[in-house]
Amino acid sequence: MRPDRNTYDGKRFVHVKNPYLDTMDEDILYHLDLGTKTHNLPAMFGDVKFVCVGGSPNRMKAFALFMHKELGLAEGGEDIKDICAGTDRYCMFKTGPVLSISHGMGVPSISIMLHELIKLLHHARCCDVTVIRIGTSGGIGIAPGSVVITDTAVDSFFKPQFEQVILDNVVTRSTELDKELAEELFNCSKKILNFPTLIGHTMCTYDFYEGQARLDGALCSFSRESKLDYLKRAYKAGVRNIEMESTVFAAMCGLCGLKDRQVCGRRSNVASRAECAKSARAPCAKSARAPAAIHRTPPRPGSSGLFSVQPPGSTLQRRRHRTTRPLYWLSFHVGPKYTIREAKKLV
Repeated sequence: MRPDRNTYDGKRFVHVKNPYLDTMDEDILYHLDLGTKTHNLPAMFGDVKFVCVGGSPNRMKAFALFMHKELGLAEGGEDIKDICAGTDRYCMFKTGPVLSISHGMGVPSISIMLHELIKLLHHARCCDVTVIRIGTSGGIGIAPGSVVITDTAVDSFFKPQFEQVILDNVVTRSTELDKELAEELFNCSKKILNFPTLIGHTMCTYDFYEGQARLDGALCSFSRESKLDYLKRAYKAGVRNIEMESTVFAAMCGLCGLKDRQVCGRRSNVASRAECAKSARAPCAKSARAPAAIHRTPPRPGSSGLFSVQPPGSTLQRRRHRTTRPLYWLSFHVGPKYTIREAKKLV
């Protein structure tokens, strides 16, 4: 083991828990188009203090451009370079001490990126690094446009754990997130008017459709009543939003000594607050097609229900998309507002 590896002299370095890395002449980060022999990683990334990750490449580029402006860096932000341009898997942008990386959709995609990101931070000898994931999510019982700061990532059984099959064993890892960082982010949000923010549990699933109790996939093996019963139980367990990356993000960052936090903007409502509280038999105005979202709408003439299930492309759907804030706008003003304040001291 190298003498500088995982040492703590008043600084929080990044762990790698793989003894075989020390036996390798070169560590190639295949999906980031980087390597320990082909790149001077300490020179390129040694000053990184904040890493913000999100699913969409375009969104993370927009975030990097925003940070470039907020940090008052030199001109040339519009021509910001994608460090991973040699691969089409992920994109990566660096603005001062802030690294912005896309991770794709779902646990497998983000886990590959996290393995190589953590090794990158380790090889670059970064210390005191904070990682924040920003992304979209489906809300449970919260208002449209809300931002959820995750305190605990839970699985589909509402348990704070991440299960992974390694060889023929099921390995269970904790998904607790940094509570102090969550409170700091939440306190920052109080300074922004008309910006609903809350701290809650985030449920991670392995699928966008059936796994998230949606009725509009190619397959649907449950009833509407079963769906609403499940979502009501999730809400009672403290779950406020659903996505597909949080458990592995929390587990890997926690094991490797990284302060981690997740911030999600609610783009669509999986179940409204009132619907979680009402009986599953509450009358609804039904659509002829599978629903894309559930909106609370005034009762229409001849309708006995307060909730209207709107099909994709409907007037209410189009209106909702016009009024929904872009996710990176949500994220900039809640999660990275904390990073901006701290990062300016480092430039």
